[in-house]
Amino acid sequence: MNVQKLLKKIFSSGYTGFIFLFLYAPIFILIIFSFNASKSKSVWAGFTLEWYGRLFQNEFIISAFRNTIILALVSSVLAAILGTAAAIGIYSLKKRPKAVMMNLTYLPILNPEIITGVSFMLLFAFIKLSPGFLTLLIAHISFSTPYVILNLMPKLRQLDRYQYEAALDLGCNPFQAFRKVIFPEIFPGILSGFLMAFTYSIDDFVISYFVTGPEMQTLPIAIYSMIRKQISPEINALSAIMFTVVLVMLILVNIKDIRETKKREIKY
Repeated sequence: MNVQKLLKKIFSSGYTGFIFLFLYAPIFILIIFSFNASKSKSVWAGFTLEWYGRLFQNEFIISAFRNTIILALVSSVLAAILGTAAAIGIYSLKKRPKAVMMNLTYLPILNPEIITGVSFMLLFAFIKLSPGFLTLLIAHISFSTPYVILNLMPKLRQLDRYQYEAALDLGCNPFQAFRKVIFPEIFPGILSGFLMAFTYSIDDFVISYFVTGPEMQTLPIAIYSMIRKQISPEINALSAIMFTVVLVMLILVNIKDIRETKKREIKY
């Protein structure tokens, strides 16, 4: 039996439910124990919302969450701008230089995060830049920009370059031609790259651990510092809230896509 038939058999049978149970069981257990009246990680002592109340009173976690969101937003916006400019520049190159630049773009993604983190730490120490928000921002922009570039390249390949030249012939300056012709076509790629950069920025721990300072704690680092002593149920509550928000957003996006698909089918 070849691989294709084996995969088809697995995913068309009852094994699919087992696979998803295996993937999501840890998250469901975490959510359940966020309502546990005891601090125990294995014994259920009754239902409570106490840990959610304590979560919103914990200034350390709230401050770390605020820092993480601000850092993710700023770094993702800047990465989207730099990535868009870089992707257009790479797309305009000839075949061999383009291949070289694309290989260089893949390097930060394939490079182990611990090497990237140590490299940034040594760089900032060499130029005497104190660890803090600025060092975190530089590091996050650096590892986020390649994702924007890689999301944009397929959109640029789909472009009709003659539309840009036609816009110039019809009186647009280069900026107007880009804004009215190129940007609307590549915007989905920019948005995808921005969302990916935002996600990786929120999730990053290894690189942030090496470049952050004592006064700038991101949420992953704050959680790590807390679980070194004892895992607090407040972490369970925070994780449950974040998972629920992401799940609701995903459901809403899917509902919107389904409605738009049905409208197009009715229209045509």
